[in-house]
Amino acid sequence: MSLSVVLAGGGSTGHVAPLLALADCLRRRDPGVRITALGTAEGLEARLVPEAGYPFAVVPRVPLPRRPSADLGRLPFRLRSAVAAAAHAMEEAQAQAVVGFGGYVSTPAYLAARRLGLPIVVHEQNARPGLANRLGARFTPYVAVTFPGTPLRAARVLGMPLRRQITTLDRAGLRDGGLAAFGLEPGRTTLLVFGGSLGAQRLNVTFGEARPALLAAGVQVLHVTGRGKTVEGLEGAMRLPGEPRYVAVEYLDRMDLAYAAADMVVCRAGASTVCEVTTVGLPAAYVPLPVGNGEQRLNAEPVVRAGGGLLVDDAQCTPTWVRDRLLPLLVDSGELAAMAKAAAEFGITDGDERLADLVEQAVAEAGSARRASS
Repeated sequence: MSLSVVLAGGGSTGHVAPLLALADCLRRRDPGVRITALGTAEGLEARLVPEAGYPFAVVPRVPLPRRPSADLGRLPFRLRSAVAAAAHAMEEAQAQAVVGFGGYVSTPAYLAARRLGLPIVVHEQNARPGLANRLGARFTPYVAVTFPGTPLRAARVLGMPLRRQITTLDRAGLRDGGLAAFGLEPGRTTLLVFGGSLGAQRLNVTFGEARPALLAAGVQVLHVTGRGKTVEGLEGAMRLPGEPRYVAVEYLDRMDLAYAAADMVVCRAGASTVCEVTTVGLPAAYVPLPVGNGEQRLNAEPVVRAGGGLLVDDAQCTPTWVRDRLLPLLVDSGELAAMAKAAAEFGITDGDERLADLVEQAVAEAGSARRASS
């Protein structure tokens, strides 16, 4: 008999992407599996989950106030309503397990699953867990984390569920095609710069100013700026004969081609970014986002300790740093190769399969416990 699993998570790509990667993995294992995703009407999941072909149930958004406010007084009612909606979706799906990825919808999902006696599986993307997953981890022994050292009870490091487009990427085999796709030249060291879907203004300014030094050293650049953003000083710049190219694009649908073309990456340190870059075996200079609770630095620290990358504070990511630290590395093929090897050894390429194993284990053990008690 095929499984029926409810997946809860949303609000950002960081929650939705691993949810969909796990859903795809479970479907590959058993095309008859029943997947129901819970999310909010406002989050990216409301569009991405149906586009991926999975049923989607809306749960009211319940932000947890971090300080006393009017929202705090409304919290009990909102939470009861969200838990009821989550429980209804689980009963409709005849769910056998609930998997949460964090975000607004996971808290009511965990509470509903506990009320219904369903096994709970928690997946935490970041090295520093969020409030929802800290709660969920108290209800279950099935806790998966992406990075070593994540402070959740019973945590096991299973990695990040990633798209097959990334986990099966043959960088060497696709390199020529990747270079050609962006008009880049074979035989040159290629630096990939990106700051996520929204871009990173720090990177756009720094690399715009450092562009002459990079090109003078023979390094070509593919820079993903983010929608509506540009590289400072690039517009109208004249390319000298024989000079390497500096290609700027706002957004890429095919990050696999960009990874295949690259020899090194400069990027933020979101959990998915760190996992993708290490999975494809690329050395990286990680520039953690300087806001939030510091999780991006924590995400990057293990791979940096393993020798697969560098860490640079946002404020220190300047044209001077590019010239003094990054450029010497880019022109040292031996050091680049050593860092690439360390990154690949750190990366976990089958996080989706490992998490699917944990889900199946949770269902099997719950079934055994029910039979033993009957």
